[in-house]
Amino acid sequence: MFKKLSIFDKIFKNQIIMGAKLNLDKLDLQILDAMMQDAEISYAELGKKLFVSGGTIHVRIKKLEEFNIVKGKRLNVDLRQLGYDITAFIGVYLEKSSLYDNVAEELKKIPQIVRLNYTTGNYSMFIEVVCKDINQLRYVLHDELQKIKGIERTETLISLEEGFIRNVPVAPSE
Repeated sequence: MFKKLSIFDKIFKNQIIMGAKLNLDKLDLQILDAMMQDAEISYAELGKKLFVSGGTIHVRIKKLEEFNIVKGKRLNVDLRQLGYDITAFIGVYLEKSSLYDNVAEELKKIPQIVRLNYTTGNYSMFIEVVCKDINQLRYVLHDELQKIKGIERTETLISLEEGFIRNVPVAPSE
């Protein structure tokens, strides 16, 4: 009989196979999973939940930060409540894919761009933009993006609603 592997088993085996210097164990994954659900949970409270000390949680989080698995903690803000009514996704066609690094550096300078992905398929890059209104989106598209050397053209999709956003569960379900 073959046992179905849990996500934990798959990740752990991949760590061994890839020869990674960091060996994540079940506790590391449980800590990540819990903190992705509630980043405000105290180390002491999380320790009680996972039956270890708060100090152990602290040490594990520091280790995960050192290996760039944990990259800070963010405040989740409802931007619509602050007047940011437009979310758009923009497919960027580059003149040459070798221009990616230069274009990415220029895109970092535009504060309305909140996410950038280097992609396969139709677009060279795919970006997410959050703007207060359609005039600000027009400004980003016309006055900011079009002046960047290496961008051939763009295609814009305006989001009507975000159905959901979530993290991938990383700990084994029990």
